[in-house]
Amino acid sequence: MELDEDVLFLIFEELQNDAKSLHSCLLVNRSWCVTAIPVLWRDPEKYFKTVNPKRIKKLSNVIFLHLSEESRNILNDQGIKNPIITGKYQQPAFNYISYWKYLNLIFLEDVITSNIDRFNKDAKNLILNLFINKNTNFIHLSIPQNLDYQLLHISGVESCISGLESFHCNDVTDPNVLIGLAGICNSIKKLIFDNWNHYSENSGIIKLIEVQKKLNNVNFIYRKSSERNESFNKILEKSLIKHVDTIQYLRMDWKPTTKILSYLDNLLSLEINIINFIKIDEVKHLENLSLPNLKILRTQRVPSKILVNLIENTIGNLYEINVYCDGTNNKRLIQAIYQNCPYLRYLRLSLITNFNILISELENLLNHCQLLNGLIIDLYDTDYAFGWDKLFEILNKSSPINLYKFKFSSYKIIKLEHLKLFYDNWKDRKSMLVKISNKDYPSRLEVKQKLKDLNEEYKEKGIIKEYFIGIDRNVCEDFDWT
Repeated sequence: MELDEDVLFLIFEELQNDAKSLHSCLLVNRSWCVTAIPVLWRDPEKYFKTVNPKRIKKLSNVIFLHLSEESRNILNDQGIKNPIITGKYQQPAFNYISYWKYLNLIFLEDVITSNIDRFNKDAKNLILNLFINKNTNFIHLSIPQNLDYQLLHISGVESCISGLESFHCNDVTDPNVLIGLAGICNSIKKLIFDNWNHYSENSGIIKLIEVQKKLNNVNFIYRKSSERNESFNKILEKSLIKHVDTIQYLRMDWKPTTKILSYLDNLLSLEINIINFIKIDEVKHLENLSLPNLKILRTQRVPSKILVNLIENTIGNLYEINVYCDGTNNKRLIQAIYQNCPYLRYLRLSLITNFNILISELENLLNHCQLLNGLIIDLYDTDYAFGWDKLFEILNKSSPINLYKFKFSSYKIIKLEHLKLFYDNWKDRKSMLVKISNKDYPSRLEVKQKLKDLNEEYKEKGIIKEYFIGIDRNVCEDFDWT
């Protein structure tokens, strides 16, 4: 029995993150091939971004094959050399570019420049014309810092990007480009605004935010830890007032300066990253903040007292908490978590304190939060000898059945005998994912090797499924965490 194409499409949708399986589907028959190709080519970046240069060149060759003979001649006359450009090749059987829905001009430029010896403005525009035309319809657009080609002046651009649902730019993007986009796009749901300069005030992004009707996910990301432009941050916060009914996900990498958060009753996810520890007096307007529907809370250097109040004012839906805070009120913070978060699945505690005094409260947390799936303990405490053996004993004794993902990071190296006892007492449980980070591993290679050997031993026994050892304190990466 042959499957209906609509049914096939739904199946392939489920495989959209599995490039290997999708490629296999192309070989079954023409019906499968025709149905799988739009899914496979919707967002090529996710399949090619981390692969080897040879595959990247293959992708660029596919793009070149879509060029008309006239365009190839123009590029050839300009001295741009590539076998596809200079040779005689037929265009592909499918218009693969027409299936692209996620247009990342940064990635596209990287792909093209990987396979030709030069790439001037005229060449960029010829390639861009392949993507901006009546045959394409994008739902995501990401533009580079210096957009030196006339994106908004290409014929057909309005129909191509009028339905954008997500958009990514940065503070040095030409404000005129953003203002032009504001005249075309008003259905953006997800917005990512990177701030590199920290002092630039891009009026274009304010205009773009203002005209949106469905803004749901907003990310203001600061890439460097220098002093930030508070006056512009305040303008950005005020620009969100119009969208308080639709915004559910918010990231802001600065100390909130207005009461915007108090208006966002529908927030499901909140991320606040502050570069320096602040005093409670500096954020008095956050002291009684209530976000009852919150499910995800991620903060850096927000006072513990603020976090305690915020967690206590939720209605128990929080399932991910990722906090790095000072040494005050941490006992009360852990208590607030296990008293108010019965559905907690992922917890990162990154603290500057004598964590030994909090171990008993951590045991209470393990006993109360029975759905906990992943735990990160990230210690910045250099003055105390932390009792990892005691922590591991409690994890062996009280870990809920779902807990098997662990990440441990500290300034002092964890003793092998403590880890060995932890692993030995993990028998008859789900194989764990383990990440262990320490700043001294590069200079203490012998210690790192012994730790690797220990983890390999328990991986062979089935106690460990996968592990990572290194210096990376970005514990939100590696493994399947969230």
